[in-house]
Amino acid sequence: MRVLAIDTALGACSACVLDTDKAEPLARETIAMDRGHAEALLPLIDRLISHVEGSFKSLDRVAVTIGPGSYTGLRVGISAARAIGLAASIPVVGVATLSAYLAPMLAGEGRGLFTAAIDAKHGHIYVQAIAKGGLTIIPPSLMGLRDALRLLGSGPLLLTGSAAPILAAEAWAQGIDATITETPLAPEITWVARLGAIADPAQALPKPLYLRGPDAKPQDGARIARR
Repeated sequence: MRVLAIDTALGACSACVLDTDKAEPLARETIAMDRGHAEALLPLIDRLISHVEGSFKSLDRVAVTIGPGSYTGLRVGISAARAIGLAASIPVVGVATLSAYLAPMLAGEGRGLFTAAIDAKHGHIYVQAIAKGGLTIIPPSLMGLRDALRLLGSGPLLLTGSAAPILAAEAWAQGIDATITETPLAPEITWVARLGAIADPAQALPKPLYLRGPDAKPQDGARIARR
C-alpha cells in the first residue's frame, strides 16, 4: 500500500509518501513552523510527489492528523487531504496526533506507562496514556497537570510531546518516576503514514478532534439584537 501522510496540526508542516513494503518513505519533507501552514503545504506536497514514480495516481490512500492541535492547522491539513482523496478517488483516514506521538514508543522496548502530552496552554495539556500491551489508561483528553498525574499513578512514566518537560517537572515534584524520551514539535510523519495504512477508513474519519472549544469568543456587547 502506498500512503500520502499529511501533518499540519502543531509546530510543523510535514508530508511523506510511504510504501508499506519498504522500510523508509519514498519521499519525506518537514518544515518547522507555528504559522503559515496554508501557504506551505501544497507546494511541499508538489515537491514530494515529484520524487515519487506514478505521482498521485500511484497512491492508495491519504492519512492526515486530525488533532488535537491548532484550529487553523487542522483545517488546512484535513481540507488538503480530502481534496486529494476526492481527486484521486482514494480513501482518506484520520490519525490522532497523540496516537502518532505514542506509536514509536509502543513499537520500542521501553518499559513504563507510555504518555504523550501536548501543551494546551493555561495550565492544561492534551494527554493520552497507554500501557504496554495496548491498554488505554487515559484516552485523548484535555486536563490540568495534576489531574493527569492522578490518573497516571506512581509510574514509571515514559513521556513524549511538547508538554513532556512540564509534565515531567510536576511528576518529579511529586516523587513520581518519569523519563522524557523526546520533545518533538510534531509527530514523526512516517508514523502518521504507518498508522494511516492500518486504519479502517470506515472508522478513522478525517474529522477534527479538537477536545476543547476555540479560545476566541464573540463579544456579547457587540451583538446586534435579533427581531
